[in-house]
Amino acid sequence: MKKRRLRLLSRSRFFVVSLLLLQIGVIIALLLGSSLYFSYASIAFQFISIIVCIHIYNKTGKPAYKLTWIFLILLFPVFGGSFYLLFYIQSNPRKYRKLIKKYRALCSPFFSLGKDSLPGLENERCYALSRYLQKHVHYPVYSNTQTEYFSSGQLYHKKLLTELKKAKRYIFLESFIIKDGIMFNSIFDILKEKAAAGLDVRVFYDDLGCFATLPPDFNKTLEKTGIRCLVFNPFKPVLSSLQNNRDHRKIISIDGITAFTGGVNIGDEYINAYEKYGYWNDAAIMLHGEGAWSLTMIFLRLWNMEQNLRGYGAHDNFNVFNPWRSGECTVQSDGFVQPYAESPITKEYVCENVYVHILNAAQKYVYINTPYLIPCESLFSALILAAKSGTDVRIITPHIPDKPFVHLVTRSFYRLLIKAGVRIYEYSEGFNHSKTFVADDIMASVGTANLDFRSLCLHYECGVFIYKNSQVLKVKEDFLETVNVSKEITLKDCAANAAHRFVQDLLRIFAPLM
Repeated sequence: MKKRRLRLLSRSRFFVVSLLLLQIGVIIALLLGSSLYFSYASIAFQFISIIVCIHIYNKTGKPAYKLTWIFLILLFPVFGGSFYLLFYIQSNPRKYRKLIKKYRALCSPFFSLGKDSLPGLENERCYALSRYLQKHVHYPVYSNTQTEYFSSGQLYHKKLLTELKKAKRYIFLESFIIKDGIMFNSIFDILKEKAAAGLDVRVFYDDLGCFATLPPDFNKTLEKTGIRCLVFNPFKPVLSSLQNNRDHRKIISIDGITAFTGGVNIGDEYINAYEKYGYWNDAAIMLHGEGAWSLTMIFLRLWNMEQNLRGYGAHDNFNVFNPWRSGECTVQSDGFVQPYAESPITKEYVCENVYVHILNAAQKYVYINTPYLIPCESLFSALILAAKSGTDVRIITPHIPDKPFVHLVTRSFYRLLIKAGVRIYEYSEGFNHSKTFVADDIMASVGTANLDFRSLCLHYECGVFIYKNSQVLKVKEDFLETVNVSKEITLKDCAANAAHRFVQDLLRIFAPLM
């Protein structure tokens, strides 16, 4: 038992957390000590806080983040400003911005497959959105693509295993969470087999997302089997805003011809092999054809950026992975497909912009699945405007929460949305983890981004926008089936006493941190 405890103490992640907590404690002790015993220092720190508040107010960014920081500084006027400076001084967003700019310029030409499908949408309602995604953030529209929507993790998992076995050249896997169990082992067995056969197999996972689910040296375990592995943004014992920027994407690409994305991480609860919060309701989508190549490039761009940060040398020759470099894609078209991705360092808020565009373009209805409902200002306004304009806006959130405080904040938005005409449901059977939008039977989005600040402003995310595609109605059918096992929330359900409302209102101030 003593040896086991010593091994636990020696785990690097234990020391990471310990050093981080120690750093916070030392900073607060020093700043509080200065304020208590040195009046001049106290005045100086308060002056710093005033300057920092002016800086925060005038910098670009989401107003909610500004409000949260200013509130914290007002709450702790002596050391609040200094804490903000320490938090951001140890970050280096300029380096990341340069890297992102470099790899965006480097990779953007490879997304295109030699033809432009955007003109085919010129007279369509989605044209403004598709033009924004293609012209401004460089995610092209594709037409020669077949799609398949999965309304559960089980269906997704079954299809994924079938497609993985077909791989001939490479498999790229990117996931926010990986957990040992039935799902992982079934995938890992195929990955090992393919790597042994000489295929280029890569696994890319987020360090904080897997902080409690994988051992610290898991990447080395994979590499011993011939699988190349990178850990995104390793968690360090340093107070830094960059620690908030996590890779929340889920992408699996097979030869660049077939690719998957959606809400499903790699863990047994996602395929209901393990019951965590009741039945786990989730969604994913498969692209076969040109659209799969876009998800492949989204993977390769972030993979190579992370390699560059580690000093691993030259980037990949992206054209080598293009399955149609010597000929055109012959996959039959099933409407229009446009994968997209989010990079928080650029402050472009691509996922939020996609959601707002869909709300603005809808004329009859917009149906939304999300595990968390803590919308940014522009998305909140778009939801209310759509409902007040006569659009049937419905949202399904979970009834059983995975994060009680976050769920409490989610419910704090119900009153204003319901008063505006938005219909809100809570999924009764378990946890709703789907992230889908569907509107007017002609357009939909399936992806990884929740309707909260962390997904829309802090995380690396991705999704697929589909238009006049056969799977749009599948997304709608899935939503309506989920409504049948959900409870509609009324204003009466939102009634609360003054103390409860105060707690909700207070937590909403800190919503950007949740």
